[in-house]
Amino acid sequence: VASGNNTFVVVGDNGTIVKSTDNGSSFDNATSPTSNTLFGVGYGNNTFVAAGISGSIVKSTDNGATWDNATSPTANYLRGIVFGNNTFVAVGDSGNIVRSDNGSSFDNVTSPVTTHLIGVGFGNKTFVAVGDNGTIVRSTNDGASFDNVTSATSNNLYGVGFGNNAFVAVGDNGTIVRSTDNGTTWDNVTSPTSNFLIGVGFGYNTFVAAGTYGNILRSTDNGTSFDNTTSPTPNQLRGVGF
Repeated sequence: VASGNNTFVVVGDNGTIVKSTDNGSSFDNATSPTSNTLFGVGYGNNTFVAAGISGSIVKSTDNGATWDNATSPTANYLRGIVFGNNTFVAVGDSGNIVRSDNGSSFDNVTSPVTTHLIGVGFGNKTFVAVGDNGTIVRSTNDGASFDNVTSATSNNLYGVGFGNNAFVAVGDNGTIVRSTDNGTTWDNVTSPTSNFLIGVGFGYNTFVAAGTYGNILRSTDNGTSFDNTTSPTPNQLRGVGF
């Protein structure tokens, strides 16, 4: 899920794209140019961009009303995408990283890893991507190059978010790791759950993470500690937006 210009956009299986212009009260289908499953969507420079299987990338420049295919340099699955500093960065299988300054065409970026990258976030002029076996990579030059970072875990990491000068990443078995130096070093955070955590987001000075069995956690101290919150569903939750 991504938001911009008073519009929410959600993407999913079989190229599904839905949008809301009433603060999420109701959603309408948008015609998708692909039948490939889309795993993530980002927003920047008045453009929504979504990415998914077989390197699929689609974009909209009219607040999600219409969508076109973008030029992709890869056939690998792209599992996460984010916008920062006038740059879109998407990450995926086999360490694949692609970037674009307009969302219309993407170029490959040399990756320091071959493990799958699943989530990507941006903050303080830094891109951070996370993935299998606790992999963490970061870029401080608008996604032009990435470096490996020593991780605090060997568990798979699925999502990463940024807020109040802290990156927080989540993953298998309730894993939560945190960085307060722009992704350079990471520490484990005590987790109140052993359920897999798949997504994490930030807003109103609060980190919220979600995952399997409807598990929802929140932190109001910049990710230093997390508590379980009451969830209305036992179903798997895969993303968090604000």
